[in-house]
Amino acid sequence: MSLQAQFEQAQADSKNLPERPDNMTLLKIYALFKQASVGDAEGSRPGITDMVGRAKWDAWDALRGTSKEQAMEQYIDLINDLKG
Repeated sequence: MSLQAQFEQAQADSKNLPERPDNMTLLKIYALFKQASVGDAEGSRPGITDMVGRAKWDAWDALRGTSKEQAMEQYIDLINDLKG
């Protein structure tokens, strides 16, 4: 199975996890997905009044320089760990 196919399967699996991950894990899932899909964080950091958007952007930006392939592998590993 190709890396892209494994990534797509992990995306589907992420919607059916046995329990909802904690907020820090959800941020990591989001950031790895964005890095794997888009690459480095784009645009400007959301303002202080948008706390959720700011946390998501910061988590994504922390992965700056990570290749899309590396992000896909980390995303797949994380989802597989959460599946149990």
